[in-house]
Parts: sequence; C-alpha cells; structure tokens
Amino acid sequence: MTKGAGQPMYKTIGLFAHVDAGKTTLAEQLLFHTGTIKQRGRVDHRDAYLDNHEIEKARGITVFADQAILPYKQSVLQVIDTPGHVDFSPEMERAIQVLDGAVVILSAVEGVQGHTETVWQLLRKHGVPTFLFINKMDRTGADKSRVLEEIRRQLTPDVYDCTDSRLLSGGADPRLEEFAAERDERYLEAYLSGSYSSGDWMNAIGELLNSGRLFPLFSGSALQDEGVQEMLEGIDQLLKPDHAAQESEAFAGRVYKIRHDENGVRVTYLKVLSGRLRIRDEIAYNLDLGIERVEEERTGDGERTPASTVIEKITHIRLVSGHKAKTVDEAAAGQLVAVTGLSEAAAGQGLGALRDRSNYDMVPALTAKVFYDQALAVKDVLRAFRLLEAEDQTLKVLWEEQLQEIHIHVMGVIQLEVLEQLAKERFGMTLSFGQPEILYKETIASTVRGYGHFEPLRHYAEVHLKLEPGERGSGITFVNACHVEDLAVGTQNLIRHHLYEREHHGLLTGSPLTDVRITLLTGRAHNKHTHGGDFREAVYRALRQGLEKADNVLLEPYYDFRLRVGLDEMGRVLSDIQQAHGTFEPPVTTEGYVLLEGRVPVATFLDYPTEFAALTHGKGSLRLTFGGYDVCHNAEEVIARRCYDKNADPMYTSASIFCAKGAGFSVPWEEAERMMHIEKET
Repeated sequence: MTKGAGQPMYKTIGLFAHVDAGKTTLAEQLLFHTGTIKQRGRVDHRDAYLDNHEIEKARGITVFADQAILPYKQSVLQVIDTPGHVDFSPEMERAIQVLDGAVVILSAVEGVQGHTETVWQLLRKHGVPTFLFINKMDRTGADKSRVLEEIRRQLTPDVYDCTDSRLLSGGADPRLEEFAAERDERYLEAYLSGSYSSGDWMNAIGELLNSGRLFPLFSGSALQDEGVQEMLEGIDQLLKPDHAAQESEAFAGRVYKIRHDENGVRVTYLKVLSGRLRIRDEIAYNLDLGIERVEEERTGDGERTPASTVIEKITHIRLVSGHKAKTVDEAAAGQLVAVTGLSEAAAGQGLGALRDRSNYDMVPALTAKVFYDQALAVKDVLRAFRLLEAEDQTLKVLWEEQLQEIHIHVMGVIQLEVLEQLAKERFGMTLSFGQPEILYKETIASTVRGYGHFEPLRHYAEVHLKLEPGERGSGITFVNACHVEDLAVGTQNLIRHHLYEREHHGLLTGSPLTDVRITLLTGRAHNKHTHGGDFREAVYRALRQGLEKADNVLLEPYYDFRLRVGLDEMGRVLSDIQQAHGTFEPPVTTEGYVLLEGRVPVATFLDYPTEFAALTHGKGSLRLTFGGYDVCHNAEEVIARRCYDKNADPMYTSASIFCAKGAGFSVPWEEAERMMHIEKET
C-alpha cells in the first residue's frame, strides 16, 4: 500500500505475554526508541509509563489494557499493553479484536508457558499477524534454541528467526527467501528463477505474515535494550494494514473498552475501521445483538423483527496515550480514539456500518458474594458495581432480592483483590468478598410446552411457549412462530424482550438457565384489560411451567487442558485427571515428554496448577482454557448442598392467575394447562 505524503500508516499492536516475561519492560523500550518518553521506566521501580494505575504499581503486574501512541518513521504505532495474568484475560481478549498485529513475548528461561498458548490460540482464532520476541537473553539459564524448538512444537512450525536477518537492512537473506518459497508456489517460482529483489521479498514476507503463514521472531533483552530496535524495524517494514482503502467508505468502528472519567462520564474506546469519525456525528448501533441469539422463523407479517437500534451523537473525541489525552475534531480509519456520547455501546459492539457484536471466549467460571459495611446504602454499592460492570461485562452483577445480597462473576482470587482496591480508590467504599464458588448453570433435556396465564381483575395476558434443548454454549435462543392474528407484532416483540430482560432461574439449584430454544407459539391479549407488565407475568409463568415438566439438567464449567509432562510424571498426572473426573485423548510421546489434551471440571481442577508445578518441579507445561459448560459430574451433591426451594423463589412462580366472579385466583402449574383460554396445539 502506498500512502500519500504526510499521511501516517496507523498500526494497532498488542503486547502479550505470560506473567513476568518482560512485556511491560519491552513496552518501555519501544516508547523510548520512538521518542514517546525521554527516560525508560521499570516495573520494579513503579514508574512504567503504561502501568500508571496505583494498583498496577503496587502489584507490579498489568491489570488494565492501556495504550500509547508511538510515531516511528511513516508509521504511527498504537501499542496496547495487555494483562498477562489469567484473572484479567477478558481485558486482554477485548483488545485482540481491534489489532492489526501482535507481539508475543517469551522468556528465554521459562519458554512457552500456559498463558502463552492461550494467547496464541486466541490470536490465531482472530487471524492477527503475530511477531515473537524471546526476551531475557541476558539471564542465567537462557536457552534460545530450546525456546525456539518449544515454539515450533507447541505453537507453530512457521516461525523464522529474523534477529540477524539482512533483509530488514536492504540486503539479501537466502534462508528467509527459501523459507517463504516453501509456503507459497508463487514465491517458489520467484526463488528458483531469482527474479525477486529484496523489496519484492519484503512484500512477500509481509503477505505471508498477514495471512498467518509466517511468524517473524526476534530475540534479545528488553532490560538491556538488546534486539528491540530490530523488532521495531521489522514491525515498521513488514506489517502493513490497508486502512487507506477504507477512508472513502462509510464510518464503521468497533468498541474495545469502556471507562469512566473522574466525573463519572462514560468514555467509549473504539477503533475506526473505515471512513472518518467527527465530533457531532450521529452514530447508530444495535443495542441487543450479541446479548442473545435470535432465530426469527416468522412474524405476523413474514419479516424478521429488527434489533433495537440506538442513535447517539459524538460529543468528544480524544487520542489517548498513557495518562495523557489530546482532543481532536475527527479520526481516520485505523485510529484508536476515546469518545463521549455513547451511553450504551459495550465492548465488542460494532458501530455505524458494522452492526454485529463480538462474542468472547474468556468468561468467568466463579461467583462471589460481596460484603459491605451496613452503613453504606445498598443502592450506592450497586451503583458502583454497575459502573464496574459497564467496564467489564464479565462481572455480571446480580442483586438477590430475597437474600438482600450482591453477587458477581469473577475469574479468580487476584481479580477480587483488585476489585477491593478499586472500590476503595474510586468510590471510597471498603468491601470484601466471600470465597469464590463454582458458577453452575441449568438446562433441559426434553422438549416441553409451557403455558402462562395472568388474569387478576382488570388484567389479561396468556402466552404459550415451546421449550427445547439447545446446543451447548448457545444460551437462550428465541424463535417466533406466532401469527399476527393471535398477537400484534409489538406484543410479540414485548414477549421476546421479557425473555431476555434478566437471567432466569433453573429449578434444581436456582442457577441461570441456558442452552434452551424458546419458541413463541401463540398468545392472547384483551383490548380493554391488558396493561403494561401483564405479558411479563404471563411469560415468566409460561417459562416456569414448562421447566416444571422438563427433564432438568445441572451444568458445570469445564476446562480444556493441554499439558506437557515428563515420562516419569505421566502416571501420576493421568491418575490426577481421572480422580478429577476428567477425560483425555490418547497421550502423544515426543522426545522424552508426553503431550496430553482433554477436558476436566473446573471445580475439581481449580487449584491443580500449583500442584502440577510442584510435581514437575516447574518443568512441565499446563494450559487451561475455558471449555464451556457440560453435565455436572456430581449433580446430586451440588443440588443437596444448594438447598434451593423452587417454590420459595420470589422471582418466579409456575402457577397461573385466572379470574372468576370478579376476583383473581391462583391455579397450580399441574392444573393450569387445562384452563387455558387458547386451544393447545398438538
């Protein structure tokens, strides 16, 4: 791509690494080499440019995905320093979807670690061109050849060591040319004929990088400033996102982060993917896409019901670099900006011409209770957590009305400790949390019909639903099979809204309901007596009545694991997995090690990484990634422990309300079906 004079090439680069691989130190060197800072900071000195939150300084780890703008030659690098601790993986994953490229940093001593593999798989899933940097070459025990072999074996065989390549300085690199030729027939012909210049080969390497067929590797020491300049030059010359082609198109953007400023104003961080964004532009986006899955088979008029569209005006645009921000009037394709004016757009949201919403793999498998000083008003505590939830949707703040308790979803204990500090710093609240517990869910294993009727005096609504088991991980899916002659389209949409306005409780433990396909069959309203809220009552009762008749199943979260262990420890590890109710594929033996992949319940494996590290003396490798939900291995035990009384849940009832002689009366779910006013479908 050829840029016009004075037009910078924007490149969004993410930095990724396992904890303590030297990621933030490398970021400091990049900032220094591009003239963004005049003095390098250090994590241990608590003065790193991108770790500017007090929490990060105190802990010496990256918690928030902060960014910096680094001008370099004809490029403007927008570097995002992502968290390396697994508890903050959702923050890292949200950043991935706006990247033009990534740098994965590995320690020359520790090599490929569990989080390294997790990051690598996410980058491959999203097709992000990736560079690798083997850091800490100055450390005792550093072994580049061993780490390079681990990369080829555990990550990709398509890695090429560019540390001493002459290609980046305008010379020839026959080995790199041969490496490229092996990956594309076009380049093979050029290699054999000798028809390519060094510039042609540079473009060829860039194309292979962009298509995920070649991964340049550099090595050195970020602390000693060795190898950093070479990698920076590689990023500048090889990575060339084509944002200029999108300049003339309509505006499209992707939200990747939500924050609130010191005045509590919501700030939306987004990447401009095409067109231009200007102050006072009106931006449209779909509010509910991604929150639920909808399969509209037919509505009354035969058309698909549109998603709820929001149109809001941009009031401020800022370029953010570390703790500094610069106000601008407009932003071009490729730029990262922070804007105000979007009140409901969430991370992953597409804006403008882009109307989809991203789904994320990294989700919590734990839940914890919030303890707060009784002198605090619960509404204030809830308001604070709602702000935090807007910034991190995975928190899923829940208010248990019956118990007067607040519960949140979390990744781990370290995240809870950080939340305690955040609550103190931002809201002046002293909070604590209960011991994290497994977040269970419920589904059904049979197809049933649920009927709900709500008819106290001067109210009327009736709803018929079909409930079917959904695919694992599908959530709640809505299908509309109701005809307009039975219910107006607006009422059908209202029923759909009520099904998604909150999580529904299962009957076994009161855990969230998931993986259910709900079809609206029919319903009835009254021209005079149907009022607001009537269909909410009828829908909830229909859903609950259907669950009463279904085969209910308790689900628990699972890890997908991949581990590497020595032959001597293999027997013990296999035994541990079996005792943890896990399953695994046949072991693969290679060069004195055993590679093993499988699935295991989070509940039985949550603390195993520590035990595994002790067993293998730190030489084994264990990668755990969230593998979704499946049937609970000890359902009866969990159900007994939870002691959930489905008949005492104030949020739900499966009984219906009918009216006779001017008064409403309750009919138990077993008897309600025969009293419905609409004839049941067979």
